[in-house]
Amino acid sequence: MNELSLHFWMAPAGGVTALVFAWVFYKQMCAASEGTPVMREIAAHVATGAMAYLRQQYRVMALVFIVLAVLFAILALVFELQSAWLPVAFPVWGFFSALAGYFGMKTATAASARTAQAASESLSSGLTVAFRSGAVMGLVVVGLGLLNIVLWFILLLVFTGGGGEGGQLVLITTTLLTFAMGASLQALFARVGGGIFTKAADVGADLVGKVEAGIPEDDPRNPATIADNVGDNVGDVAGMGADLYESYCGSILAAAALGAAAFLGQPALQMQAVVLPMAIAGLGIFFSIAGVYFVRTREGADQRELLHSLARGINLSALLIIAGSAALIHSMGLPNAWGLWGAVVVGLVVGILIGQSTEYFTSASYRPTREIARQAQTGPATVIIAGTAVGMFSTLFPVILVVVGTKLAYSLASGFDASQVSHGLYGIGIAAVGMLSTLGITLASDAYGPIADNAGGNAEMSGLGPEVRKRTDALDSLGNTTAATGKGFAIGSAALTALALIASYIEVIRMAMMRRGDTLLADGTEVAEASLMQFMAHFEVNLLNPTVLMGVFLGSVTAFIFCGLTVSAVGTAAGRMVDEVRRQFREIPGILEGKATPDYARCVAISTAGAQREMLLPAGLAVGIPLLVGLVLGVPGTIGLLVGALTTGFSLAIFLSNSGGAWDNAKKYIEEGHFGGKGSEAHKAAVIGDTVGDPFKDTSGPSLNILIKLMSMVAIVTAGLTLVLTLL
Repeated sequence: MNELSLHFWMAPAGGVTALVFAWVFYKQMCAASEGTPVMREIAAHVATGAMAYLRQQYRVMALVFIVLAVLFAILALVFELQSAWLPVAFPVWGFFSALAGYFGMKTATAASARTAQAASESLSSGLTVAFRSGAVMGLVVVGLGLLNIVLWFILLLVFTGGGGEGGQLVLITTTLLTFAMGASLQALFARVGGGIFTKAADVGADLVGKVEAGIPEDDPRNPATIADNVGDNVGDVAGMGADLYESYCGSILAAAALGAAAFLGQPALQMQAVVLPMAIAGLGIFFSIAGVYFVRTREGADQRELLHSLARGINLSALLIIAGSAALIHSMGLPNAWGLWGAVVVGLVVGILIGQSTEYFTSASYRPTREIARQAQTGPATVIIAGTAVGMFSTLFPVILVVVGTKLAYSLASGFDASQVSHGLYGIGIAAVGMLSTLGITLASDAYGPIADNAGGNAEMSGLGPEVRKRTDALDSLGNTTAATGKGFAIGSAALTALALIASYIEVIRMAMMRRGDTLLADGTEVAEASLMQFMAHFEVNLLNPTVLMGVFLGSVTAFIFCGLTVSAVGTAAGRMVDEVRRQFREIPGILEGKATPDYARCVAISTAGAQREMLLPAGLAVGIPLLVGLVLGVPGTIGLLVGALTTGFSLAIFLSNSGGAWDNAKKYIEEGHFGGKGSEAHKAAVIGDTVGDPFKDTSGPSLNILIKLMSMVAIVTAGLTLVLTLL
């Protein structure tokens, strides 16, 4: 077994450093003033509700993980169709994903009142507190994710044997891929459950509070306002953290598996190819931390200036990783070093450009969102039409970017040699790692959003002055754009990661065939030595095979059915919330006059129960469909399924996230005083558009990112079972 190179130790060093700085930023946030007693009380209500939701979700998840761990134990120990490590590793990976979400949400709920208090001093102070609190989420995700990968890699390297040096590394990396299903499943539950919770509360608060009762957003007289603030944390902090934790780990592991396959038979280079994605991730952590310290702004800054202040830190981190990765790759002695470095740059650039495209289509600083606001003057119908059109148009640029980026990464890594398919696929995996290399700071800009939103709610409910509310509104509006940008970034990374996972699926099939004793493909090639294209020919994976096309159709429709289930779940849960808010207004005298306190806890309980109940069916679909298709249509149908889900799910996710973000910011643009301002007919129409967009941008759209990756993970984990039944 090769000794691990010095480059490998950059990964654990980066992981430890991330956790250290997450602790530093957390302590700095805790040292800031929490404001008045009323501000502290409101923050405590939100924190209590958020933790109550997480405890309930983790109980449900524990039961699911126990059942699946038992099934995996049967597959591994009785039928020998899976690694014996999986029943233990699967729940451990889910636990670390949940732990990252827990730490991030604990920080976010503690930061809201402190951000509001800091905003009472200056806009820059409010931005700094909110952003560095968001950085805790980003750094915890990358720190725990990378350390988890490193520890399991070392463990398997020590205890797992294989068919020679190269075979051992392929076995280890493909085994690690199966472990990541734990993180994927936890991410889906966190995203779907959190999305249903937050949008049920948000829709109920808006429809009854804003539209029917005519009271402002985050007004303490609204019974659903605490649940709404809780939802921002469970959906956009814990949910987003679990989502990108899964993408981050999946991209590193997929690239490592493809690297092991690409350099099979070249032991020294193979180990370096496996280590490279981990080393890039470790390097990115150091540069993300550097970028965090460059995020600041001046008093009175407009939205463009605020966006530029965040972009300054993100772009600095990106430039540093471009320079640092060049030195890293060349020092590792890999062939075609410039090509691999080009793949890293392609991933970074594609991620940044997708974020800028999302910003253009969702920010009120640009024409598309302002046009939606203008259409609000003629009523809700035109708002819906305009927002739908914006969402559809917004899919074009990200799709083109991913297509061009995939082609460039493939060509650069393969040296523009059509015969080097495995090297080209490795380049796509490295591009995904490059896109997520600065996740520590890009996730910070996303987690910042719900913190700023909660700060605005706290300022409103605490009765702080109009100047403070103006600052928190500016931070909140910026948060809407960064959240939309973060969703675009998550979607882009999901696309590249899923592409790499589909290629990795074939490597898992190779290991499954070797485990069951198959030595030759149909053309007489040895399984251990066969290329990816030879496997494609063996399983007849081509567009003239009806089984492949059947899988493509099933993958496409799965994305739509999944969205239908999640949107419907929000509608059902929101209906219960609307009924409860109306009941409290009707049965508790004095609420609207401010003489009685609403029953906030009841609304939190309704959203919690609704989220836990409604998230089970979409999660079951994501796990069940790949399993059933694998059993019925075999390997060709499974690959078709994954391709169909990826292509359709990617475009659909962009459409849903961007249309919802544009509707939200169009409403806020009107609230700033345009087209009649708050309370006008245009504002009421925009609120309807925002309500329709809520489940789009915060439930269905983001959840699709996880769906397309979780389906790949399920296919990978059940590859042995699929192979056995296909060959019977």
